[in-house]
Order: sequence, then C-alpha cells, then structure tokens
Amino acid sequence: MILKKLKSNSSVSLFLVPLVTIALWIKSLQHPFAYNYFPGEDQNILFNLIYRLVHDKPLVQVIIGIVMVILLAYTMQLVNDRFMFIRIKSKLPALLFVVIVGGFVPMHTLHPVYFGALFMLLAVYRLFGIFDTKKAYSSTFDVGFLLGVGALFYLDVAVLIPAFIVGIALLGREVGWREFTTLILGFFLPFAFSAAYAVLTDSWLEVLNIMKESIVTPVNHFRSNIPLQVYLVALILYTIAGSIGMFGQYDTKKISSRKYFTVFFWIFIFSLAGFALNPVTSQEMLVITAIPVTYLIANYFVFMKSRFWSELLFILLVLIVVSMQFSFDFFQ
Repeated sequence: MILKKLKSNSSVSLFLVPLVTIALWIKSLQHPFAYNYFPGEDQNILFNLIYRLVHDKPLVQVIIGIVMVILLAYTMQLVNDRFMFIRIKSKLPALLFVVIVGGFVPMHTLHPVYFGALFMLLAVYRLFGIFDTKKAYSSTFDVGFLLGVGALFYLDVAVLIPAFIVGIALLGREVGWREFTTLILGFFLPFAFSAAYAVLTDSWLEVLNIMKESIVTPVNHFRSNIPLQVYLVALILYTIAGSIGMFGQYDTKKISSRKYFTVFFWIFIFSLAGFALNPVTSQEMLVITAIPVTYLIANYFVFMKSRFWSELLFILLVLIVVSMQFSFDFFQ
C-alpha cells in the first residue's frame, strides 16, 4: 500500500520529498562535515564563488547540499511531467531520487556535482524539446551552454557531451552538422567568458593550475568504501530488473518515450564510463548516474503488475538506504 500511494499523481509525494531528504540526512545535520576534496576540486571556477563563503561552516554546507538534492528531485519531476516518458502520471521519480541519493552517505554535504547535475538536467529538458524539430539551432546551443555552465561547477560534466551529441542525432529531425556545431560552441562559450575574466584579472595562471589539478589528480574515495560498494551492488540489481522491465515494454511505448529513455541510457553509459575510467572521477559521479537510474527504476515500479513484489522491493530499497546511514559507523 505504501508504494501504491507514492507512485500516484498525488502532490503528497512531492510534499514528502523535503521531509524524506531531511530524514535521510539527519546524521549529517547532527554531525556536519565538509567533503574531503582532492586538490583543485573545490576550486572549480563557479563553485569556488560559493565555497569561499561557507568553507568554514560545515552545517551550512550540509544544508546547501540538502537544498540542492531537493531542487534536483523537483527538476527531475518537472522533466518527466513535461515529456511524459513514464507514460502513467506519477510523482514517484522525485521521491525515489532522494531515496537513492540518500544512500550516498559520504555525499551528504556540499559538493560541486550537485550544481553540475542541475545544469545537466536543464540541458536534458532543453534537449528533449527538440524532438522531431528541424533546425533546432538555438535549442542545441542552449544545451551546450547549460552543460558548459555545469562544467564550470563540476568539470566532469564534460564527459557527458557525447551522450548529448547522440541525443541530438536521435531526437532531431533532419539533423546536420550545424546542430552539433552549435552544441560545441555553446559548451565552450562559458569557458571563453571565464578565460576572458581570468586574463582581465591577471589570474589566468591560477585558473590553468586549477583546471590541471581537476584533470590529472587521481582520486580514490570509492575503492576502500565497503558500504558504498555493497549499496552499488544492490542498485545494480535494481537497475537490471528495471532494464528487463523496460525491454518488455519497449514495443508498446511511444516513439518519443523510447528515444527519451535511449538518451538516458547514453547518459548512464558515459557517466558510468567517467566513473570507472577517469582517475579524477570518484563517488560524486554517482549522483549524476543516479538520475537515469532513478527514471528506469521508477518506470519499473510504476508498471510492475504484482503489488506484493513491487511493495516488497520498494520497502527493501528503503531499508537498504536507511541501513547505509549507520553502516559507516562500523567501517571507520
């Protein structure tokens, strides 16, 4: 009965989003902490403007992290409500996202990935709007520009560029080289503005050093993190179940829904590739990976015919996330 209520189109689920987020982050509110950044990670050009104001205020950092997760959840719901790729009206994606991210306990504080993920979602919103549209040059430019702004917060957003190039090819109508060119130009424009500012303020050497550290500094937050590894195994199993469910529905979905989910598949693939292959990318990339995973699992729960199994699997996921809040006490 719990999932049946939550996956309805009632606004109650949206009301629960901030409450569930705060509940899952309560330990971080009681014992606030700052993220263990690698050199240069907290110096990303736009993120540094925020971090300088709160670097010595861990509680404020945790609160900002909570606000960003809630904002991400509502933006995810907005994208689904607008483009209806989960064909049954449901408010489950927003709530499911805060539950899944709630399991990433080391990320329960301020991090640039939350800002990067938000701009990535806005880019997705703009990208989906070009479905079956000719000469969508302004839209593809906006997609690139939003990704560029996101990369100035969290540089590894750049690894998603190929997914959006594929998205333009899938969604656009009679796509040519101009759409791809405007995407790339839009992406580099924020960097051009930043470079101009750095030259005018004579800080370009510092900016180049920050960019270098963000690109070449190896990070190892994940390999020794046993609770997170166990949690990822659980999420992989849910993702596999959701994928099997998607294959079963694929022929019955509208063409637009198929293409939207295909775009999310490529975002998932490239975010996962960035996480697995890029030495400077660590557990924070999982926040971005969680976005397509959330939509996939939400679709699985919404269309699951067996009420018993859907309720059981949802409750099990919640229990796993709750247990994650305490698991790190035993592995420190």
